[in-house]
Amino acid sequence: MILSVDRPAEDQTTKTNELTLVQAVTDGLRTILKEDERVLLLGEDIGKNGGVFRATEGLQEEFGEDRVIDTPLSEAGIIGTSIGMAVNGFKPVVEMQFFGFIYPAYEQIMTHVSRIRMRTMGSYTVPMVIRAPYGAGIRAPEVHSDSVEALFTHMPGIKVVCPSSAYDAKGLLIAAIEDPDPVLFLESMRIYRANREEVPEGKYIVEIGKGKRLKEGDDVSVFAWGAMVPVAMKAAEQAEKYGITCDVIDLRTLYPLDKDIIAESVKKTGRAVIVHEAHATGGVGNDIVSIINDTSFLYIKSPIERVTGFDVPVPLFALEEHYLPTPKRVFNAIEKVVHF
Repeated sequence: MILSVDRPAEDQTTKTNELTLVQAVTDGLRTILKEDERVLLLGEDIGKNGGVFRATEGLQEEFGEDRVIDTPLSEAGIIGTSIGMAVNGFKPVVEMQFFGFIYPAYEQIMTHVSRIRMRTMGSYTVPMVIRAPYGAGIRAPEVHSDSVEALFTHMPGIKVVCPSSAYDAKGLLIAAIEDPDPVLFLESMRIYRANREEVPEGKYIVEIGKGKRLKEGDDVSVFAWGAMVPVAMKAAEQAEKYGITCDVIDLRTLYPLDKDIIAESVKKTGRAVIVHEAHATGGVGNDIVSIINDTSFLYIKSPIERVTGFDVPVPLFALEEHYLPTPKRVFNAIEKVVHF
């Protein structure tokens, strides 16, 4: 049974489980592996070891080595193999150990994954998912903590999804696997086990391309995704103490962005703060500013603020927290746009 989108879990099914985000990913993979024999999992150490973060733990034992496949250490090879599988009727779900490890596969994704539908005039599609743990905040070494989603949102032909909660993670992952086109599925390592949420058993779908309002407010719109959502929420709670109400939007999908919810929110509040941990230059926040300019310019009461990472590589352990946006930085931006 497929449940409807974004209704509270308790209203959709009598049985739920309290899961972390990474457990919800595992549950989503198990659910779709049971239903669709065309789904295959591929990745480095995802079988016997269950992956670096144990997102595939127990799945090889349950479904066998033919469906949960340990691959050689070759990201380009994994993606290239999965393209061939996808155009021949399978639905490969690839795990990159870390988002920063995707660079050797970038050529395959840019040149083939995102273009085959257009190249064949719709005769072939590439129904594959690339899962990638990403982001800073877990004291990982260089390259492991990169947040370069904008490299892929600038690539027509592939969708980019980034959930911030367990419920959304499972529903969006199932939707991504069932999508006829490729999806990059970003999983923030920082919030993999940060909290638990009631997640329905069985299959349900959260629609790709739709944002979600987490908090109603009239004074300023705050847009975030992934690990920056709880940061934005803490800043909004702090702002409430000073009589400022925030309309907090979890965008959930970075390509295509939900232009309707962005415009609707900004038209209501007249102010906007965008939060992301990626570098400021070339970040997805710039696209959100463009959408606001195109749809809501006449409603704007103050300049739009962006709270982002800095234009440097993610620093090593001692300075990592200084790189990441904090609730204090977001709160300062909220005050700035409100008191402009």
